[in-house]
Amino acid sequence: MAWLEYVLPLIFLAPLGAAAMVAITLRDVQTVGLRSPHDGEPIREIAQAHRDRLEKARMVFFLDATLAPTLTLMPIVYGMGRMLFAEEQSWLEWSLYGVVSTLLAMLFCFLILRDVQRVRRLTRSLACELAVGQTLDHLIRPLAKPYFVFHDFPADSYSIDNVLVTPQGIFVIQTVAREFPLDLEGRAINTVSVESERLRFRGWNERTVLRKVRLSTVWLRHWLTRHANLNVPVSGILVLPGWVIDDETQHLGENRDVRVVDGIDLAKQLGITEGEVINDTQRQHLVDTLNARYQRLESKPPIR
Repeated sequence: MAWLEYVLPLIFLAPLGAAAMVAITLRDVQTVGLRSPHDGEPIREIAQAHRDRLEKARMVFFLDATLAPTLTLMPIVYGMGRMLFAEEQSWLEWSLYGVVSTLLAMLFCFLILRDVQRVRRLTRSLACELAVGQTLDHLIRPLAKPYFVFHDFPADSYSIDNVLVTPQGIFVIQTVAREFPLDLEGRAINTVSVESERLRFRGWNERTVLRKVRLSTVWLRHWLTRHANLNVPVSGILVLPGWVIDDETQHLGENRDVRVVDGIDLAKQLGITEGEVINDTQRQHLVDTLNARYQRLESKPPIR
């Protein structure tokens, strides 16, 4: 029967198929989350949202890297099996197997390059957010200072990197990581110009990040007014670790609703050493209100 010439070579694909199944099964090893031994709830750390995205990116990279050689060899292995059972060899058929293998190799090369770039980008973003989060943790470490920080505070459809409650007001702190462009001599250009509505890097402009911080600040201010019945100052802070900030609006004397800082001396840049505008009772009420939403949606208490 002629159809057996096409069915029997499938036997040679069994080892490759088994290897592919093992790789797919092991993908969950890359995304094992830690849970509390007390209540079984997920343990969330600083920049947990970035950690989760990085783990997912690593899982995709793991799958693409392990499946690439397996799936790329399948057409060739199948063709070798056809050589054993076919009475006549067709160069056109062999050419088809070669073309399919080549296309699969090109596809997986593209996917792996994309995965590597994504993992590098998310790793840098996580490093920047961890640096800012650790700075905030060191800031609030002395118990005599009434500071509270919430990492990955849940908004309506997204999370705010950090919400800091201080006697001087509440700060919405977002962290953004960007690669440094290089000049013709290979030196990093790490200066960013800040305008009213955009960030001007060397070679590109961005408006979305400023808009996101501004929207997060407005959302938190309105949310606290509605749920805590307090009208308190909420300021937006955008942190660009490693960048030299050239704030052109400051030169023009504009009063910005979002400040852009490098985060080196975050306590000084936030201005939390100035006079108090929120008393202890108001501050505790704000913390309780924020903590109620935080624990309900994220199952994590604030750091004090």
